[in-house]
Amino acid sequence: MEQYERSAEFVDILLASYWPELGPQVARALDGVPGPVVDVGAGGGHGTRVIAAAVPHSEILAVEPSPALRSVLMARVHEAAELRERVTVLPEGFLQARLPARLGAVVAMNVIGHFDPEERGAVWDLLADRLAPGGRAVVNLQPPTEPVAVPQFRSGEARIGRRTYEGLARAEPAGPEQLTWHLTYRTHQDGELVDEVTVSHVWWLLSEERMTKELGERGLTPKAAGSGMYVIS
Repeated sequence: MEQYERSAEFVDILLASYWPELGPQVARALDGVPGPVVDVGAGGGHGTRVIAAAVPHSEILAVEPSPALRSVLMARVHEAAELRERVTVLPEGFLQARLPARLGAVVAMNVIGHFDPEERGAVWDLLADRLAPGGRAVVNLQPPTEPVAVPQFRSGEARIGRRTYEGLARAEPAGPEQLTWHLTYRTHQDGELVDEVTVSHVWWLLSEERMTKELGERGLTPKAAGSGMYVIS
């Protein structure tokens, strides 16, 4: 089953609360970059809007392979003239997408763990081959970076009309380099639980040390930019 088929209606609204803090950090990391800019795993487009404001004259390629999330992204881009003129939505994965030979920037927020080690190496190779002079990639590493159990915590909450939507998350080790995340989405109305959806997915772990080693083998260097974010050049 496509990973976001059952959870897409919750993912976009619950992620919205993270972007007031994350957005300015991404914008600062993109200061002065040339275009075009690739938004990897663009989801519903929260980050795409941040990128568009940070690089107001550059083309943006928003890559989102999930049909469910991409439908939100397409609607968000289409309803805003400033996005509609500059943003191209690509339905393939990052490594399969038709991208320009030279890239000014690549933004990959909350997605690097979706790539297994071989795919991740291909991502680094692509950056080394295609980043233009003065270009950079912006990547974040989500904790934990080691295979440890994560007790359940509330990942987000949003209210729309009479209903409140709540996200819960927990994780367990799935090998020396993996976690399995279990995500629960609950819908409440008038104080009662009226719906609950649970999905699970594998996440590949990556530490700062390992990332630095893998990038260094390709002539790339990451620079910490706060809150688990790194600028790669």
